[in-house]
Amino acid sequence: MENNEDKYANLDLNKIYEYADLPDKVSGRCDHCNSSYFKSSVKGGVFLRECRECGMKKSI
Repeated sequence: MENNEDKYANLDLNKIYEYADLPDKVSGRCDHCNSSYFKSSVKGGVFLRECRECGMKKSI
């Protein structure tokens, strides 16, 4: 089984992660930079959350 720390160690900021596959390490915080400042959008019924500091994206 994969170690949880390994999931968060090598995050690709150009990829859109699924929240179900990679939940927040700390609730409401970016996994990459620990910021709590997000830009959110909805398109086609998909809620996308993007960190305003580093640009990491998650589909919620």
